[in-house]
Amino acid sequence: MKTDAPPLTVAISSRALFDLADSNSVYENDGLEAYRQYQIDHEDDVLEPGEAFHFVKKLLNINNLLDKPRVEVILLSRNSADTGLRIFNSIKAYDLAITRAAFCGGESPYRYVQAFRCSLFLSTQPDDVAHALEHGVAAATLLGRSAGPRGAGDDLRLAFDGDSVVFSDEAEQIFQEKGLDAFSQMEAASASRPLGGGPFRNFLAALHDLQREFAGQHCPIRTALVTARGAPAHERVIRTLRAWDVRLDESLFLGGMDKTEFLRAFGADVFFDDQSQHCDRARLHVTAGHVPHGIANAPKRSG
Repeated sequence: MKTDAPPLTVAISSRALFDLADSNSVYENDGLEAYRQYQIDHEDDVLEPGEAFHFVKKLLNINNLLDKPRVEVILLSRNSADTGLRIFNSIKAYDLAITRAAFCGGESPYRYVQAFRCSLFLSTQPDDVAHALEHGVAAATLLGRSAGPRGAGDDLRLAFDGDSVVFSDEAEQIFQEKGLDAFSQMEAASASRPLGGGPFRNFLAALHDLQREFAGQHCPIRTALVTARGAPAHERVIRTLRAWDVRLDESLFLGGMDKTEFLRAFGADVFFDDQSQHCDRARLHVTAGHVPHGIANAPKRSG
């Protein structure tokens, strides 16, 4: 008998879901006990949305559209359950269907990502994100609040860089170490050999499976590959995705052009990239998730 596939599970830190800047300022300036009392005194004050809020809201709406539990969001927090009550009160106020959580009392919550069988972890803590990536879970650090509008429309739109995010960084290593000509020559020669998978390969495949459930009707999930690659390096990407049986709705091969205007035109809810400079530019218009993976994030050698 065929059983339903397990839900696509995403872990979100409390500071990614809600804007906790004021209470975090109390913690940094006055210490843990003052922070605890501040949260208790304000536990009925609804928190403002954070960087991941619109992503979470659109993701959870997929359950309503399919009329079955196909996605789940897990809250992971460094708060204690005591100080975290305000967070759950805010979840209730926004009518977000989040029922599972781990409150870790000041310690990193990343260690529960695998226990909850999460496919993605979003946080504002770079160290937690790095640890999750080391344990084989797609993860990104959401950057500070963007200045542009967010959350327009009902569809969930996610944009991904290619090398070091969807794909391994094997080609990026050649580019960084030997330059563009060597990169182009290698990619042309290797066009028929699929690239290795990067940290977001499995998450992208899970999204694609979810999209298939909307066959014959409007799909509320739209994906885009936004890569600096251009011809002739595009062919290997296309053949790799074909070998994985993964389809993206849009593929933008920009040949080194800046990605920012294209991300704004696509209307990305979140853009995932391994290079911080791309994220810093994108965050002015869309929510950006830095993926600290691959050679671009390796410690610089001195000497």
